[in-house]
Amino acid sequence: LEIIDALTGEYRAAQIFVAVLGASNYTFAEATFSQKLEDWIPSHIRAFEFFGGVPEMVVPDNLKSGVTKACRYEPLLNESYQRMLVHYQTCALPARPYKPQDKAKVEVGVQIVERWILARLRKRIFFSLFELNLAIRELLNELNEKPFKKLAGNRRTAFAELDQPVLKPLPGERYEYVEWHKARVHFDCHIEVKRHYYSVPYQFIKQEIEVRLGEKTLECFAKGKRIAVHVRSVLMGRYSTQSSHLPKNHQAHLDWTPERLLRWAASIGEQTHQLVQMMLTCKPHPEMAYRSSLGLLNPVKRYSAQRVESACRMALEIGSPNRRSVASILSRELDKLPLAEDSTTFEIPVHENIRGAGYYS
Repeated sequence: LEIIDALTGEYRAAQIFVAVLGASNYTFAEATFSQKLEDWIPSHIRAFEFFGGVPEMVVPDNLKSGVTKACRYEPLLNESYQRMLVHYQTCALPARPYKPQDKAKVEVGVQIVERWILARLRKRIFFSLFELNLAIRELLNELNEKPFKKLAGNRRTAFAELDQPVLKPLPGERYEYVEWHKARVHFDCHIEVKRHYYSVPYQFIKQEIEVRLGEKTLECFAKGKRIAVHVRSVLMGRYSTQSSHLPKNHQAHLDWTPERLLRWAASIGEQTHQLVQMMLTCKPHPEMAYRSSLGLLNPVKRYSAQRVESACRMALEIGSPNRRSVASILSRELDKLPLAEDSTTFEIPVHENIRGAGYYS
């Protein structure tokens, strides 16, 4: 099924996670945006909560999020997936590669969900994953209460009689999906995780630390000791900064300072100095602009100082004083074009493919 972004109008495909209990055929289904770990593991958790208990064993497919190495005899499970299973005191026995009969219950369950749920929703328009899952849950209840053709009762009554009494109880705490990353602390006292920048105490500059990325929080560890905690953000290119992580005077413990950056910029030219100064002053903390300032000045090693100065001048003229604009101007050699005041000397060459204003008179 597809979901429409209400702001951009873009379509995004949603995939359907299906879980079926072996004895009763009691079915769970929900929509997610991917089959990656961040969707795969939470779908298991919600399935356990839907069933109100945990089965003795899970028989998943061999997708990479669950099975690192598919093997007929000794499949290797993903570490994060294994941690979740241990938390719920269950285990996984993945189906053998190319042997769908090993998970015949869910293969049929997928077919039934396609016919009785997805087919009925195919003409409806959804603007969020939450809205789609509400519709799926409503039809899912109907599916589980649909009478069997050859047996008495339905999936729900069979579940209450067969599966529910033998399910393991849910643990006291819900498992929180986390990712572990390694990151090096930059001289601006920030690390980059999923294209967002989080501050770390300045004492750890240039050191490699471990990052625990949860659903709502981000924690930083150095030698097993937690050194920073942030609320997780999905805004790319933005900063989450705690003032206590920065040096008191913003310069005492850093090799790079605003003055040093400005001196380097001034050695290139007046326009470069002006642009770097604007970049340093537009941030709440000067350190936030260190990366972009260096990214603007470093092209001097590749291009000439004259070209960088011309690119900075053009970026200021078009009202886009940032590193990306300067990099784009240099890569496209726009700095070599005549400047605005010299535009009167630039003439479009005449050839047979240019019609001219007279063509339309």
